[in-house]
Amino acid sequence: MTDIIIQGIYGRMGHALVEKIAARADCHVVAGVDREAGHVGDIPVYDSFEKLPCRGVIIDFSSPAGAVAAARYGAEQGLACVICSTGLSADDEAVLEAASAKTPVFRSANMSVGINVLIELARQATRVLGGEFDIEIVEKHHRNKLDAPSGTALMIADAINAEAGGRYEYIYDRSQVRQKRGDRELGISAVRGGSIVGEHEVLFCGPEEVVTLQHSAGSRGVFADGAIQAALYAAAQQPGYYTMTDLLRGKLPCV
Repeated sequence: MTDIIIQGIYGRMGHALVEKIAARADCHVVAGVDREAGHVGDIPVYDSFEKLPCRGVIIDFSSPAGAVAAARYGAEQGLACVICSTGLSADDEAVLEAASAKTPVFRSANMSVGINVLIELARQATRVLGGEFDIEIVEKHHRNKLDAPSGTALMIADAINAEAGGRYEYIYDRSQVRQKRGDRELGISAVRGGSIVGEHEVLFCGPEEVVTLQHSAGSRGVFADGAIQAALYAAAQQPGYYTMTDLLRGKLPCV
């Protein structure tokens, strides 16, 4: 039985995690960390990691500052961390990298297994079509999402660009530019509205055909399921930096 500590337990993803974990026999939530102390059902919630009386794998769905705090605490205590927060800066990511020298750190801006399969397919498509097809990414999220473009859209773009040897320049806005599309452009567009959980579309646009890869999340449960899989995986690892590619290795022939 794997013990889980949820940072951001009062949030929507925190509640989704509590619900999903309650239905499993291989892990359980021993504590939460959030803005103020309290309880979620029978689960005690603390307002800082330093007040935790227990140990467990940390799953973080909070904020960039929260992710950094989780990684630092995990490194100090030797607790595996699953960092799911988005909007992290390069300095924040550097803290995660440093923490991974002391404890397993699992990092993904999107914990959906399906979206990570899409990323692998995008890599393959780039390998075959890149250079001949223009590439555009369109992401859609609910009206309350703070960062744009989404961390997932950037994950997809980075995977494509790495596969293409770094040839692409990310273009987020063409409204002020009166010129035709450049060969090295990779367009990324963001839509915010209503209660859209998360949709990502990758278009490979050729002279007379378009190949589209698309993923839609029907509920936050898919992200909770992926985070739980990541926590169980991280709990069994040595210190290091891990991603969904590591978790999927052996399941996908293209990874």
